[in-house]
Amino acid sequence: MSKTTNKTKGNDTQRPAPNGADRHDLIRVQGARVNNLKDVSIQLPKRRLTVFTGISGSGKSSLVFGTIAAESQRLINETYSAFVQGFMPTLARPEVDVLEGLTTAIIVDQERMGANARSTVGTATDANAMLRILFSRVGKPHIGSPNAFAFNVPSVRAVGAITVERGEGKTKTVKQTFNRTGGMCPRCEGMGSVSDIDLTRLYDDSKSLNEGALVIPGFSMDGWYGRIFRGCGFFDPDKPINKFSKRELNDLLHKEPTKIKVDGINLTYQGVIPQIQKSFLSKDVDALQPHIRAFVDRVVTFSTCPECGGTRLSEAARSSKIKKLNIADACAMQISDLAAWVRELNEPTVAPLLAALAHTLDSFVEIGLGYLSLDRPSGTLSGGEAQRVKMIRHLGSSLTDVTYVFDEPTIGLHPHDIQRMNELLLRLRDKGNTVLVVEHKPETIVIADHVVDLGPGAGAAGGTVCFEGTVDGLRASGTLTGRHFDDRAALKKTLRKPTGALAIRGAKTHNLRDVDVDIPLGVLVVITGVAGSGKSSLVHGSMPASAGVVAVDQGGVRGSRRSNPATYTGLLDPIRSAFAKANGVKPALFSANSEGACPVCNGAGMIYTDLGPMASVATTCEECEGKCFQASVLTHKLGGRDISEVLAMSVSEATAFFGAGKASTPAAHAILERLADVGLGYLSLGQPLTTLSGGERQRLKLATHMAEKGGIYVLDEPTTGLHLADVEQLLGLLDRLVDAGKSVIVIEHHQAVMAHADWIIDLGPGAGHDGGRVVFEGTPAELVAARATLTGEHLAAYVGADARKQAKGAAATSAVGRSDRA
Repeated sequence: MSKTTNKTKGNDTQRPAPNGADRHDLIRVQGARVNNLKDVSIQLPKRRLTVFTGISGSGKSSLVFGTIAAESQRLINETYSAFVQGFMPTLARPEVDVLEGLTTAIIVDQERMGANARSTVGTATDANAMLRILFSRVGKPHIGSPNAFAFNVPSVRAVGAITVERGEGKTKTVKQTFNRTGGMCPRCEGMGSVSDIDLTRLYDDSKSLNEGALVIPGFSMDGWYGRIFRGCGFFDPDKPINKFSKRELNDLLHKEPTKIKVDGINLTYQGVIPQIQKSFLSKDVDALQPHIRAFVDRVVTFSTCPECGGTRLSEAARSSKIKKLNIADACAMQISDLAAWVRELNEPTVAPLLAALAHTLDSFVEIGLGYLSLDRPSGTLSGGEAQRVKMIRHLGSSLTDVTYVFDEPTIGLHPHDIQRMNELLLRLRDKGNTVLVVEHKPETIVIADHVVDLGPGAGAAGGTVCFEGTVDGLRASGTLTGRHFDDRAALKKTLRKPTGALAIRGAKTHNLRDVDVDIPLGVLVVITGVAGSGKSSLVHGSMPASAGVVAVDQGGVRGSRRSNPATYTGLLDPIRSAFAKANGVKPALFSANSEGACPVCNGAGMIYTDLGPMASVATTCEECEGKCFQASVLTHKLGGRDISEVLAMSVSEATAFFGAGKASTPAAHAILERLADVGLGYLSLGQPLTTLSGGERQRLKLATHMAEKGGIYVLDEPTTGLHLADVEQLLGLLDRLVDAGKSVIVIEHHQAVMAHADWIIDLGPGAGHDGGRVVFEGTPAELVAARATLTGEHLAAYVGADARKQAKGAAATSAVGRSDRA
């Protein structure tokens, strides 16, 4: 990547941070030690826009979210009564000596909006609730209260008792039937789809349970499920399943929750079908972990509910209409169109409601989400879309002097949309609020009033403040961020030639308009366009299904505090096997979630003490000293190290350890190399997934998918969470994949990736029904030379004037070459 001298100009509304400001105008942090922070002390100006920069894992989120925002929320929770606090999440005080000047913190992060399949864009905001009230007041025929239009509320009929006054102090108790009319479709129970499970794919009936008959993720006989299956008494765990009686098979598959006692412990037994429905099918499938999602895709068949047509609503709810539209029709409309429909309604009796609803819908459009619909499942939103949906409720808020905390608000945004996001951040600041933003994009960093750069490295090599001051000061600071701030990737002089093409014909998924396009194979292809233009629909929804396609989407990496990089990537399996072989014992001994777990902390390494309404306290387990394993397990060595010492290694250390010598383990070494390839060499193998940043989780997922065999890799915004200095490493990884004979298709907004592509397909021209067409396909040089699309304009500005001149010549050469081939 080259260094440009054309510096991006900041926003004219930048405010200088106050010099010698009063202590009441500052947020003062002293001695912060959360995660990898090393006694960080810093003063942040209030009512200013402060951007936190630094490579992924440098400590940005630990300082902003884990320290400042966490303590603000904890202090607010303490203002409630002990009774109310008992219903709230318990928050421990972050490790910090002094935190002064805090105001109420409103966190707008990247967390997906829940894996509940019942959650939609409408239910996650106030829009759906207001629509339900509107239809209950104005809809014809009138069918009942707002609940009659709620797909999450069933219709129930119950008998209850009421007491009636009869006068002279006498009463009479009578029975009465209560009807609660909800809008839930009775056939699919408000899910919009019905499912059918293929039982033959749940188990190998020629094996017994003890022989590993079940092939359901998480149902291992080495853990709790094994103890329950062996101790429940409903069937013989040593008998092949094909020898089960009808009753035994029914108990295994369908038995309702039943209390049992195993080894003196009270437990609940439940058939595997109800467990699958509860654990997997009650959540949004797209938000499941990759291996669980693959299992669900293999075993479960989903189809649109034949009764409600996928609307989730009962026939009664669909019968009530306003201007020929029922509530399902309204929720299915593009929000920008729905906003126009609402403004056309002339109903004086609900005028305030219509004004509030119109304002909410207009906020969607203003924030660049007008292409969504209210019935869109919230779990299918990208991290950037989810974050912007959360912003909706704050845009019209009358609150001032609060602290808004954003985690990379530009994620998922085309360069054209970033300016609009910047204006929203500045508007929040100008209302008198403190705005704290964790960000990598120079286009947003440049508008900051104050910049804090953390590093210098990641993990143990980070956690210190490397620079604090203005944007111009950052440029001249010599820090990693400062040195790369004005980096620009150059257009490639030599482009790879395709080895074939993947033909997509008549694509109509979502907003695509009968798209025909040939995606070149054997090269690096970038699919781009504004948010909502149809990129994901084209790639994920229209690409022909093939066993050779490895897709890395934006689904979250989920895991408890017991999950870590070793467990998530499958690295722990060959490590456990290597330890077991070297010591002649069972592999289960080397799992902190199985037989090797410390009996006092159950393998957690920490003792968590619940103090009721007060914050729970976590202390290091005295028995295992935080190592998670029984003392007898730690006597077993591999290459001179015990299992706890191996899990404490960084990826780089472990790569060397398992690469040669007595500990040589090829299967483990291959996984470790993939982790190093995506820039995670500094992570420790046993670091809880809950402590990883968004960028680290994304790259962890990428490393896992790189193990899959396939000729076509599809990556969805792989630059998410990447620092400017890390983008070059990502480009090198993509080049290595292509040079190894793979076809790489990347959905991406980052201009460095566009400039590095062999071929670009640009969708648009707008979002939603204003998009869905291929507006350009060709080389990056041709896109820059033509400047005929929004992407072309921004890419041309990014590469600079000199590159634009070179692009014109390269574009002419490319065009002649294609003409000759034709």
